[in-house]
Amino acid sequence: MFCAMQLLLVEDDSAMRTTLQRTLMRRGLHVEVAADGPSALAHWQTREPDAVILDLSLPGLDGLQVLERARAQGLRTPVLILTARGTVGDRVLGLNAGADDYLAKPFDLDELEARLRALLRRSQESFTPKSATEAIQIGALRYEKESGAIYLNEKIFELTPRELAMMHALLARPGHAVAKERLFSLVFPGESDVQYEAVEVVAYRLRKKLAGSGLQLVTLRGLGYLIKAEVAA
Repeated sequence: MFCAMQLLLVEDDSAMRTTLQRTLMRRGLHVEVAADGPSALAHWQTREPDAVILDLSLPGLDGLQVLERARAQGLRTPVLILTARGTVGDRVLGLNAGADDYLAKPFDLDELEARLRALLRRSQESFTPKSATEAIQIGALRYEKESGAIYLNEKIFELTPRELAMMHALLARPGHAVAKERLFSLVFPGESDVQYEAVEVVAYRLRKKLAGSGLQLVTLRGLGYLIKAEVAA
């Protein structure tokens, strides 16, 4: 079942519009309707729904015009185009205009519901809070947090295990300095025979590898180390 999904149904055929509205509401959606392009766009702008079912053949403004104007205004609502136009060219036009899916008439109501579920799920996933799976980008450097991989200029950044451990620590909180003591515990865990200054050696090697990349590993006196993009002159 949908959880209070707000749907805008844009369909100029009154019989089709009424049938779809009743059927979808019985399946747990809240469905509002529009019968022409201008009213559809006005409704979309003032009460942005969770998803839009959009017919292409509309009076006033056709479906493609409605979609293009909505996208130009920054409306990112998922859109399922529903139309009797079944050619590949029409599908391409709709998708290029910003539609997320396309279903040609006649259609099965179970398939329509399944496609709406998929649209809503993808939309919710795209707006979930940032998680540990996101990538961190600093200049030409990208850190994939889930895999731990680090890329420089879209190529794997070749690092020793200790250099990699230091980079992970520096990139965990971009823009924040990491204390030398913490770096030592992360780069040399449990190695009591290693001199404290060994952190500086690893940092020196990282600086050499970052040279010319547009990135700097800087020492902030009393705070620790920080990685940042160089400021262009």
